[in-house]
Amino acid sequence: MLREAMQEADILILGAGWTSTFLIPQLKKEGLTYAATTTSGRDNTIPFKFDPNSGSIEPYKRLPSARTVLITFPLKGHGQSKTIIGLYRAVHGPKNNWIQLGATSIFNQLPNDWNDDDAPYDKEDARAIAEDELLGEHGCVLDLSGLYGGERVPSKWLPRLVKSKDDVRKRGAVHFVHGEDVARAILATHRKFTPGKRWIVSDLRVYDWYDLIMSFSAPAAGTEESAQEQEEKLQFAKWVGELMIEEGIRALPRGMSVLGRKLDSRGFWQYHGVWPRHQRLY
Repeated sequence: MLREAMQEADILILGAGWTSTFLIPQLKKEGLTYAATTTSGRDNTIPFKFDPNSGSIEPYKRLPSARTVLITFPLKGHGQSKTIIGLYRAVHGPKNNWIQLGATSIFNQLPNDWNDDDAPYDKEDARAIAEDELLGEHGCVLDLSGLYGGERVPSKWLPRLVKSKDDVRKRGAVHFVHGEDVARAILATHRKFTPGKRWIVSDLRVYDWYDLIMSFSAPAAGTEESAQEQEEKLQFAKWVGELMIEEGIRALPRGMSVLGRKLDSRGFWQYHGVWPRHQRLY
């Protein structure tokens, strides 16, 4: 990790969390210089905590000048994007590009249709408001679908997401992107920056929750499960089977027409000339 004394970097990561575990190895592989922050300064990172109510430039003096500044934590509402960019540029000048990692949940205005980068979105959502403000400052937003990889294992989420058969009934389409492909998307944006652009980033697939629940309920080779975990999986599979009978579904996955909101992320990958390395969820 590059330390506080560093004066310049290709990429500054504001918030070295889960994303950085995939991004930093990629940066090292590509020979790009970087610095990263955490609130505590752990693991030789720079201690930094964004305070949206402070106009002090002092915390920003510890940060290096960077060609690209990546914000991994959510900004919300009016003013936060302008504040963080303005204070940083007051110290380091205007020659820097900004990437905000966002969530595809803001694309909820076409609940039964396809949503691409230009689809209508919830402009009253606090995160969308902050994203729009960052776009107005010529930043770029990467709205990410369901994040997985490393410690994030979707098959382990079922007991938290599904408590009843009715919970299963409500679930249609779901989308994912692996952490390594998030890192690759960030690097692609660093190299070929798109000011004022919001992108949807997923692995180019639409998954059917019924299909995933049934798949996740299958015994996992080489893993030990408690009796309770095995019973839960059997119950999940039973609910899906019953719903298939009730809803006249002959086989899984279900057709696109019944899955509800679907994400089209082709635009990002086509523009940058790269494609997901993790092409499907396993």
